Amino acid sequence: MDDIGWEVDADDESSAIAELIGRQVKSWREGAGLRAVQFGELMGYGENLIHKVERGARIPRPEFLDRADEVLGAAGHLRGLKPDAEKARYPRKVRDVAKLEAQAVEVCSYNNSVVDGLLQHEDYAEAVFSNRRPPLPHNEVEWRLLARMDRQRILKDAVGRTVFSFVLCESTLRRNPGGTMTLRNQLEHLSAIGGLRNVDIQILPLSRERNTGLEGPFRLTKLKDGTTVGLIEVQLASRVVTDPKEVQILDMRYGIIRAQALTPEESQDFIERMERES
Repeated sequence: MDDIGWEVDADDESSAIAELIGRQVKSWREGAGLRAVQFGELMGYGENLIHKVERGARIPRPEFLDRADEVLGAAGHLRGLKPDAEKARYPRKVRDVAKLEAQAVEVCSYNNSVVDGLLQHEDYAEAVFSNRRPPLPHNEVEWRLLARMDRQRILKDAVGRTVFSFVLCESTLRRNPGGTMTLRNQLEHLSAIGGLRNVDIQILPLSRERNTGLEGPFRLTKLKDGTTVGLIEVQLASRVVTDPKEVQILDMRYGIIRAQALTPEESQDFIERMERES
């Protein structure tokens, strides 16, 4: 069994957390008088993977820490590390975006490439990651997918606190990265999320002669302190925008894009019509 957890990037600050968890696991293992190979047998993992956890090369899954706590008689000490492991297991980019979203009063997103990550059905998100070239390793696809699904909890957790506005170009709904059933699941998922009180989803039809979003996707995160942060993502790079003049331009463009798009009610009808046609 080798699905023990997530590989750690040595340049990522989460490596310090992984090393701390690893030292704790090793300390409790040695205190129990077990060699790594014996501990691995009791856990159902190979010796090599146990060593990876102990030297901080892998962040263990929550169930690994639960089982280790039981096997080593750690009285809850290892199980208590699960919140740290949960936070550290995601890519730095995801953690940074999640921190901003946790402080947001409003999140605005425009996309003309794929459905926004916060709105993606699990099958759709997996298809998006699997389409990467060069291909991502299977465990990294799983790692990114879990991070994306976990991050989506903010949509429901933030009801009454954060407002979300999404404008999707119709092209994102016509694109079919994972097959007919994947697209159908995605459309049903959008309909369900569009019903949340703090979420507005608008579709910008391809038939519109005016489209202010032709230069590509971007996001605006409006924070509690009154500041706004922009995020622009392109091939191989992403850029955080904090300069007030640039943020103002993005904010102006987003307002125009929303005005060019269908209303949320019209957009819901549009999505449901596409569901019936799929």
